[in-house]
Amino acid sequence: AQPILDALVNEGVSFKAIRVRGEPTIQSVQHTVETARQCQAKMVIGLGGGSAIDTAKAVAAMLANPGELLDYLEVVGKGQTLPNPSLPCITIPTTSGTGSEVTRNAVLEVPEQSVKVSLRSAAMLPRLAVVDPELTLSLPPKATASSGMDAMTQVIEPFVSSKSNPLVSALCREGIQRAGRSLRRAVFDSSDYPAREDM
Repeated sequence: AQPILDALVNEGVSFKAIRVRGEPTIQSVQHTVETARQCQAKMVIGLGGGSAIDTAKAVAAMLANPGELLDYLEVVGKGQTLPNPSLPCITIPTTSGTGSEVTRNAVLEVPEQSVKVSLRSAAMLPRLAVVDPELTLSLPPKATASSGMDAMTQVIEPFVSSKSNPLVSALCREGIQRAGRSLRRAVFDSSDYPAREDM
């Protein structure tokens, strides 16, 4: 994160860095929204794995909309539609698995009910996704393996879906091929840039 924080400082952009620890929960997102409101945030940047990026997308959505998070959550909330577009959100993944940087939802954990739920809206699609394999070079082997298997699963699943189509199948074939040849290499040699790029 430091190079990005330094770049913001150099450009005179004021910011508040918030560390995301583990799966985002309703409580952690609400706390982050309150902090961002106090700072009068105009934009949100999510840097990290799926949890950090889902938190950023949920925070950007809630900063632009009235009410509480539970008003908009599926399953455990009221499931209402977000009336306003999210604040601008930039996502910068440092893992290769979730695809959260280009999706229209944020997955939140509700530990007291042992369930994961979504905050979902077309307006939650990030404005910009910066996908740079170099940001995954320091990812430890265990996280590389688990996020890589997540990526592999996410290209196999639509490929075998009964709702697949030729465009989806072509993208999936390419993804399966890339993950198949590169996941093991990325796990055992973190500096293998072509493998990281494939993943």
